Amino acid sequence: MRPDFAAPSHPDPIAESSIWAAELKLGFTQRGDKTVLARREHRGPLTVQRPFYPEGGVCHVYLLHPPGGVVAGDQLSITAAVDTTAQALITTPAAGKFYRSEGCEARQTVNLKVSENASLEWLPQETIVYQGARLNSSMHIELAVHGRFIGWEILALGRPAAGEGFDNGTATLNWHISRAGRLFYLERLRLDAEAFQARWGLFGHSACGTLFVYPATPVQLAAVQELIGDEANRGVTLIEGLLICRGLDLRADLLKGFFEEVWGLVRGDVVGREVCAPRIWAT
Repeated sequence: MRPDFAAPSHPDPIAESSIWAAELKLGFTQRGDKTVLARREHRGPLTVQRPFYPEGGVCHVYLLHPPGGVVAGDQLSITAAVDTTAQALITTPAAGKFYRSEGCEARQTVNLKVSENASLEWLPQETIVYQGARLNSSMHIELAVHGRFIGWEILALGRPAAGEGFDNGTATLNWHISRAGRLFYLERLRLDAEAFQARWGLFGHSACGTLFVYPATPVQLAAVQELIGDEANRGVTLIEGLLICRGLDLRADLLKGFFEEVWGLVRGDVVGREVCAPRIWAT
């Protein structure tokens, strides 16, 4: 769930002096009939393109990470705050890439804050975790009582199209979701070679993902259940108004397509708008 441009599929070993530490802070505010990117600070190679407005007042922002991938020791930090009544959508222009490591972790921390009657959609393209990579990713989401959030995380372990599995490496994923200052959802998932192959884990599926929707009701739960039907490796549940949808697949693009369908079912009720896919997804 991180941004970058295309990068060589077989990067040379990275010297310690090449390790990147990057930080990005964004703040969205409602002005008149549209949301504007009112605050933007960055340190290191992490920035955004100018905002887009393909659907009127919602501010669409694309995260950019020019180095082209994340290697051992890199640390990325992204913070985004959406002020009262503002509406923002954040995505990436391409898949993220975490490269193999000789032992050090690459870390990514994302902190998202959604104020009263504001909405934030966190919809990055998939993250490719190369065989031998060591990723530690943390998502912290702070919601006001009437804050609205839709977000997903899609991982592709290895590169099956290139004949690469996930025989070694780790991906540790942490989600912390609080509402009105109270932690109400905590999840930690650790994926390694055993989990990749095991029947209790991914069972050889290279793509896995989770989608969160808040606030949700049994109406949205029933709609997603109907969408899933008898399809294998898909699931959805509702916990304290938080809709949690999960999926496994052999291809990350198919899993993303499923999540986009779920997004289409719930966005009108949660954000109050019909789906408007970012243009960058079509390129």
